[in-house]
Amino acid sequence: MGSLRLTLCAGLLAVAALTPAAHAADDGQGVAVSPASPVPGGDVSLRVRGCTGAQGTATSSAFVSDARLTGSQGTLTGETRIRSALEPGSYTVRVSCSDSVMTGAITVVEKSSRPASQPYGTSASPVAPVHAGGGGTAHFATVATNGSGPDTAQAVTGLALAGAAAAAVGLLRARRSRGTD
Repeated sequence: MGSLRLTLCAGLLAVAALTPAAHAADDGQGVAVSPASPVPGGDVSLRVRGCTGAQGTATSSAFVSDARLTGSQGTLTGETRIRSALEPGSYTVRVSCSDSVMTGAITVVEKSSRPASQPYGTSASPVAPVHAGGGGTAHFATVATNGSGPDTAQAVTGLALAGAAAAAVGLLRARRSRGTD
């Protein structure tokens, strides 16, 4: 019976490890920009916490184009570029997601004041969105991905079936070890 007990314990551990913890949620909200002090013409990454949806948009007069944000579990990420002819200073970033609007700030610095540890690229790059290539996949980048995976009921059913299969294997091994097959 030791094998059955081990199988059941392993199954319970697997279920516990794969179950999302309710206390793991972070209630923090805000807009984070990386690098924190970009230069004109530089690329920035945005991380937005506190959105309830899976998509959003970040707008700013500092951006070449609006940043499309995607993600899940309250965190959205995206990228955009700072206008190359932008004057150094602080600019407002407005994020719209689901039914909420958040604001943040971005501080653009002069190219010469950027630390050596944060070099900026020297290659030529467009200053506006370019519709090129993609082989017809551009449409899929704009399609919502929510609802494409299993929902909670399907995940629980899958875990229950996996646990039942593990228990059946344990019982079979126990019977074979006793020679009662």
